[in-house]
Amino acid sequence: MTVTTKALEKKFPKHVAIIMDGNGRWSEKKGKHRVFGHKHGVKALRKAIVFASEHKIEALTIFAFSSENWRRPKEEVNMLMELFFTVLGREVKKLHKNNISLKIIGDVSAFSDRLQKKISNAEALTENNTGLAVNVAANYGGRWDITNATQQIAKQVKDGTLAIDDIDESLVNNSLSLAEFSDIDLMIRTGGDYRISNFLLWQLAYAELYFTDVLWPDFNADTFQLAVDVFSGKERRFGQTSAQVSS
Repeated sequence: MTVTTKALEKKFPKHVAIIMDGNGRWSEKKGKHRVFGHKHGVKALRKAIVFASEHKIEALTIFAFSSENWRRPKEEVNMLMELFFTVLGREVKKLHKNNISLKIIGDVSAFSDRLQKKISNAEALTENNTGLAVNVAANYGGRWDITNATQQIAKQVKDGTLAIDDIDESLVNNSLSLAEFSDIDLMIRTGGDYRISNFLLWQLAYAELYFTDVLWPDFNADTFQLAVDVFSGKERRFGQTSAQVSS
């Protein structure tokens, strides 16, 4: 039997989303404060970015801080904000050097002026880079994203610049936080929970979902590769039949 080159090719996703879960539990298992886990989670993120960049994945969207995370203990929230600030300052130059762009999605108005300025500077520095696009969801929620898009559209209707009959899926999509990117192909969640936790509700419509018990600080290239291998073995039909896809 002849095996074609096409059959041997590894099918890689263009856009990957990751819910980085398990930092706190990883720390607790080691008898450490939760801060310890979050700091080691940054190292895991660095590995994920390197993997995605090396394998020519176009976009990597990560869930760093949800709109519900404000409910966590104040001490932990403050620490996360400081860690976010520090990481932005330390890592953005490395991203820029490697032709990687950075975008923060979410309601950044809730952050301090100092952090908002850091975010703006980081995005401006990397906006023209043409390699991997890293999107960090911070103070983000999928329902917020859709609500925000709906408000933008409603304002256009109210102003008379948009007719109700012109509202379609494409318009809604183009009003969302990731409008310039393709939908998610593969969503990975670490930490053992089987839910999407209000993350990219619109963009995950046809994504392949991969859940692993690996806690985020232990995530590495091998874990990422396993998820990609599972993705590669899936037949993505998008509502069609297998016969239609293979024809």
